[in-house]
Amino acid sequence: MSYEIDDVGFTAPAVTDDKIFEYSFKGEGVTVLAFFPGAFTNVCTREMCEFRDSMKDLNDLGADVIGISVDTPFSLDEFREQYDLNFMLVSDNRKEIIDQYRIRTDFEDLGFTGLAKRALFIVKDGEIVYSQVMDDPDQMPDFEELEDVLEEI
Repeated sequence: MSYEIDDVGFTAPAVTDDKIFEYSFKGEGVTVLAFFPGAFTNVCTREMCEFRDSMKDLNDLGADVIGISVDTPFSLDEFREQYDLNFMLVSDNRKEIIDQYRIRTDFEDLGFTGLAKRALFIVKDGEIVYSQVMDDPDQMPDFEELEDVLEEI
């Protein structure tokens, strides 16, 4: 499934191992970009913990994982620590990445605007080679399909 954007790269605050720093993603190698609406919410926590628990398998398939939400870097650092997340989280608090990847959504009935849709993108050497974009925020990604695609590439 192809999903085209002009440039997969971005620069934004990131957290890993109790460090907050400015990170530049250029799309080199194979990376799973896992967009999620909000840290500490039920489905997002389940999803990020699924990535945590699958990290060895994903790394064995040659993929890195980056979780991305519009939460602040400080919230993401606490989220990472509380759930022992073993991959980088990126803060799109400027909402530039969700616009770039065209996955901005609003939960107007809850009073939230400018959040990320739940979405997965596999970026390989600067190109999106796979995408899953969920319109229903309660829908979990298909992890089996993700691993199948990673095995093929």
